Parts: sequence; C-alpha cells; structure tokens
Amino acid sequence: MSTLAIVGAGPQLGRAIGRRFAAEGVDVALIARSRTTLQAVADDLSDMGVRAEAFPADVTDRPALHAALTAAEERLGPIGILEYSPAPSPADLRRAPLVEATKVTVESVLAQLDLYLLGGVAAVQHVLPGMLERGTGTILISSGAGSGPVIAPHVANAQIATGGMRNWILNLHAALAGTGVYAAHVAIAAFIGQGG
Repeated sequence: MSTLAIVGAGPQLGRAIGRRFAAEGVDVALIARSRTTLQAVADDLSDMGVRAEAFPADVTDRPALHAALTAAEERLGPIGILEYSPAPSPADLRRAPLVEATKVTVESVLAQLDLYLLGGVAAVQHVLPGMLERGTGTILISSGAGSGPVIAPHVANAQIATGGMRNWILNLHAALAGTGVYAAHVAIAAFIGQGG
C-alpha cells in the first residue's frame, strides 16, 4: 500500500484528509511545525489500523522539509501521494499579515510566496522523481477559493501565491500526461479554522 504525506497537516483539514486515506489502508506521514498537534493526529489515525507518524518541520525551512520527507520515506516507504495544504499560524499573520488588493507590496507578498508556493515546489520537487520512476503517484495541492475560482481581494497577497501554485500545478498536470503521475489543485471555498 502507498504512503500519503500531508505537508501542512493540522487538526482539521489534515486530520480529515488523513482519516479519508487511512480508511483505505494508506499509511500517513504528517508534516507541520507542531509536534504536539501532529502526534495527536497520528494517534487518531493509528487507531484506524494504519501506520501514521509525525515528522515536524516548517515548510519555509527547505532543509528541514527535505529531512522530514526523507525520514517519512525511510519509516513508511515511498511517498505515493503528496497533499500540500499549509496554513499560517496566528504568529505568522502578526509578522506577515494578509492584506487587501490596494495595499499589496512586494514585502507583503514574499512571506506568502514562501509558505504557499515555494514550500509546495520544494515538497513536489522531493517526491516527483520517485513517482516518475515508479510510474505512479498523486500530487494534491489545497488552498483557499481565492486561488482561482473566486475573487478574494481582502487577502490579495496570499492569493498571488496560491494563484501561482494553482497555475503551476495545472501546468504540471499537463506536463505529466502519460506518466502515471497525476497533479491537481483543490480550492476550498470554506473557512476551516486556525492554522498552526
């Protein structure tokens, strides 16, 4: 059975995604900053009869993200499914607040690019070669609805980054045609809760 890596795993969306895949017998690697939160989700998923483990890392720390994905593969086997859905913590939002479209500056976009786009590129870059070699794999990127189908001018700096990620994933999907590897973007048009 395949291994799912949830990068940006939290107690709400990450747990729900993990539970859905665990119900199918898929082992789950959970990656995010909070070991405590990750362990609670891992314990919940383990109760479903799969291997679920926590690999703490900050997605904006590329070496730490790479190390977490490597450790996940060493412990649980090749990552056949990558789900990337990071969320800013309250501290992140105090340091780099979301801003509306008329207030966007280069500086206000950089932190969002680092979290949503560049962290996602790094995660995909880590798992894609193995998926291509095996001829199978799935890359799922989740973000808010403003990344594509809905306009969200009140969080425009984040939407620049998530829109960029969405467009890259659509292009990646087209480039992967015929390889057995699938890439998709999921826009969630609902408030889920606080990141962390």
